[in-house]
Amino acid sequence: MGTNVLVTGSNGQLGLTIKELYELNDEGLNFTFVSKEELDISNNQETTKIFTQNQFDYCINCAAYTNVEQAEVDVDEAFKVNAEGVQVLAHVCQLANVVLIHISTDYVFDGEAQQPYLESDVTKPINQYGKSKLKGEHYIQEIMERYFILRTSWLYSQYGKNFLKTIISRIDKKESLKVVNSQTGTPTSAAFLAHIIFQIIKTSFNYYGVYHATPNGKTTWYAFAKEIAKHFKDYDSHKIQPVDDYPSRATRPKYSVLNNTKLKTLNLAIPNWESELSKTILSLK
Repeated sequence: MGTNVLVTGSNGQLGLTIKELYELNDEGLNFTFVSKEELDISNNQETTKIFTQNQFDYCINCAAYTNVEQAEVDVDEAFKVNAEGVQVLAHVCQLANVVLIHISTDYVFDGEAQQPYLESDVTKPINQYGKSKLKGEHYIQEIMERYFILRTSWLYSQYGKNFLKTIISRIDKKESLKVVNSQTGTPTSAAFLAHIIFQIIKTSFNYYGVYHATPNGKTTWYAFAKEIAKHFKDYDSHKIQPVDDYPSRATRPKYSVLNNTKLKTLNLAIPNWESELSKTILSLK
């Protein structure tokens, strides 16, 4: 029998990381992976069909519109995926008695805090991406009883496009870099987040609700880039220079560190972000 799990948006960096972990660690688990091309979660008919044809115990929703800049222009599409799609998925999961594990973001906060945000702190997104993700959270909370909303931040991995991959490609070309130093948050490896999700499923953890899922510690994008550069000894890290800001459509929170104390109820050791970064860079080399 085993536990049956559906992963939506499976071709993104988290979906691919979950797939890799599953292939190493599939005992008692049956995963079905669907990409956004294979399943549009905002399509009620398609989404209902896949749940009717299968008996899933969990759905891990990795389907998301994550281009923060483009969301300012492409507002309808961002809300279609991050809010309306999540509303459909929540209804279908609730009817099918499936536990939903949904990924959300630090961008639901305005960044004006002086200390790490708790799950219960007031949300106040300042860009369209954050607003669309918060709307998705609200739909889940209104519709469902058994769900986990995992807010994470500054996600990176060996897959797809992300800050780590961009910086490494610039380092490989020995290029100079200007990196913003005015935003503080916590880089999170997709592998760390995947392990959290597996722990929830494997232990049948049932303290449902919102969790902040990041490693320990905090940094700026500039200091994050400098930390990446440490792993490449033949690169002169003085080529990385801080800048206060860069031109962008989307306003970003200045401080979006998430308090991860509640996550410790999962009985998992929570590492520092630097050690997670080292592991990911090793996997790339």
